[in-house]
Amino acid sequence: MSIYVFVYGTLRAGEINDLARAAAARGLPPARHVGPATVPGMLVDFGDWPGLIPVDDGRRVRGDVFQVEPALVALMDEIEEYEPGKPCCFVRRTVCARLEGPCRTGLLPCEYYPIDPAWRALAVDILGDDWIAHRLSKTSSEAR
Repeated sequence: MSIYVFVYGTLRAGEINDLARAAAARGLPPARHVGPATVPGMLVDFGDWPGLIPVDDGRRVRGDVFQVEPALVALMDEIEEYEPGKPCCFVRRTVCARLEGPCRTGLLPCEYYPIDPAWRALAVDILGDDWIAHRLSKTSSEAR
């Protein structure tokens, strides 16, 4: 039985924990990209990686939805250092992602990894809605 997941940070294509590369490295079935999507929330910056804080004030976070096998969810738990019942920065929850694009509109229940609010104070708010755009702007401003 496959599962839908929403990724917004380092698990996105081309990022340091790229889901496709992580699956291939472990010999796991590849994730199937469903499409770009958004979920309610705001981003925070922990330096090398983002966190998502769920909010219901109209803000949304951009990311991607993938269809994955359960073994890949276990790998994602490992990458995010998530262990059910133990204090962790990330928690795994379910959210309705809004699919975007001309042929892919609608809501889809997905697993995702927002942060535990207890970790909030360790991060800086990101004004935008996309981690990759934020990371790239940070990198280019640091190069100046």
